[in-house]
Amino acid sequence: MDFSKAKSEEDFNKAHAKAFINEIQHLLSPEEAKLISLTDVKQMIKSNSETYIGMKVIPIDKIVGSEGRYNDFDNRFFPKSTHLKNRWQHVDEAALKDITLPPIKVYEIAGVYFVRDGNHRVSVAKMRGTEFIDAEVVSLQSEIKLKRADSLKEIKKQIINYEKRVFYSETGFGDITDYWCLDFTSAGRYDVIYNHILTHKYYMNLDKPTEVSMEEAIKSWFYNVYFPLASIIREKYILRDFPGRTLGDLYVWTVRYWDDLKKKFGDDIPMDAAVIDFKKHYKIPLAKRFLNRVKCIILRRAITENPKLNLG
Repeated sequence: MDFSKAKSEEDFNKAHAKAFINEIQHLLSPEEAKLISLTDVKQMIKSNSETYIGMKVIPIDKIVGSEGRYNDFDNRFFPKSTHLKNRWQHVDEAALKDITLPPIKVYEIAGVYFVRDGNHRVSVAKMRGTEFIDAEVVSLQSEIKLKRADSLKEIKKQIINYEKRVFYSETGFGDITDYWCLDFTSAGRYDVIYNHILTHKYYMNLDKPTEVSMEEAIKSWFYNVYFPLASIIREKYILRDFPGRTLGDLYVWTVRYWDDLKKKFGDDIPMDAAVIDFKKHYKIPLAKRFLNRVKCIILRRAITENPKLNLG
């Protein structure tokens, strides 16, 4: 066995061990150790157009995810499974021998990059501490600029914070209501709230000879729709049954559930009854949440060690 082959095997074993240690360190929060999927980010940002940029030298630390191989590598691009070994070692051997490999292909979205082709080359480059890499870039349109993130959770938080700033700025919601803590744990919820306000404004205008202003509609929606329902959610201690969720989350979910009930049983369903029924249907016991987490960890490990099980 020549030097480069022995060294590449050693490099892979180190990288694979780091992926395993990373997974153990995130045993209670496995999603934080998972490589970010481009599809998940596109669903939150809703980018519909793309522009071919061409060849660029890009920073390795701005590559945060992958288009299709996000189950094969961890969030630092270390290989999670031994089935990646042969290809990974070939790339590493080329680096050891100073052989120039073709540029990788990436998507750029919101200032960060996702690998289309060349995941093994990125993995080897990160393992070797390389700072820059040649890439063929396609840019996806986005108004937001993301900072570097190690997990989908961090990216989601940045997107939600951006959406909140835009919503509060464009509507004047905080100044009108003096309520600055309308928060969510999912992207796209401020658009839902804006549509709720527009619907409320429409019904207000049905009884008015002149057009109701947006400020009046926001104030009326807040005090006559959101605040009463939020108060019931607090009084019934619903939030403690949905750990990690916000009052805004529960508002959106219970309104949707209430609308479904009214479609099935008529418009006479009281608001508090809908909230209580929602809690009964969707509350997950603590023991079941723990068991679900353990099952996810076991399944994820089985898939990474046996790729034939990965039906997705």
